[in-house]
Amino acid sequence: MVGASGATGSQLVAQLLLQQHVVKVIVRSSHKLPKSWKNNDNLQIITASILALSNAEMENIVKDCDAVASCLGHNLTWKGIYGQPRKLVTDATKRLCDAIQANTLERTTKFVLMNTTGNRNCDLDERISFAQKCVIGLLRLLLPPHVDNEKAADYLRTQIGQNNKAIEWVIVRPDGLINEEQVSDYEIFPSPTRSAIFNAGKVSRINVAHFMASLIGDNKLWNKWIGQMPVIYSSSQDN
Repeated sequence: MVGASGATGSQLVAQLLLQQHVVKVIVRSSHKLPKSWKNNDNLQIITASILALSNAEMENIVKDCDAVASCLGHNLTWKGIYGQPRKLVTDATKRLCDAIQANTLERTTKFVLMNTTGNRNCDLDERISFAQKCVIGLLRLLLPPHVDNEKAADYLRTQIGQNNKAIEWVIVRPDGLINEEQVSDYEIFPSPTRSAIFNAGKVSRINVAHFMASLIGDNKLWNKWIGQMPVIYSSSQDN
């Protein structure tokens, strides 16, 4: 898993450990990680920059993994938004997929990518208003992280595709993220049911983490959403 030190990524690690998975995380620094992680035999912490690892190191890390999950994102600072690497999510996704494919395993590996409802699924007829198109256009010009999210999803959708022998993928699109302590009821849809810009819904980070962990652990759920970009809302919100 990459992005484990983030607000949603840390929740995903917790959910995976609760479900008794053996987890590897790649983090640039481990000093902010919970102490319980460092003493958990089911968790391996690899301290490294994901983009600085060699191809051989990447291949070795993923070769025994049944699934790879990414909750990578850009820090909400000037440097995080406009500094390098501007294509963090996209480049990490490509490198992880390259490593998976280079291992030429006899089984497929699940890839779960956290994205955003502001990114349309071009495989479906997801219509948005002219006003929202204008705002999204501005986001592409002004906010490099939005373009990064779009390109990462497009890579899985168009380059890995639906019939890859090594990789199966699901791109999870949460709406407005909020913090909650407990998993609550949530709903999953193939496409947004409301405007991500003008009428955004909400979903807790722990609910997103629970859904991503369930995709990894529940093959029936995985088969329902494989090759798609499901949208998640908390049921407690006025959706």
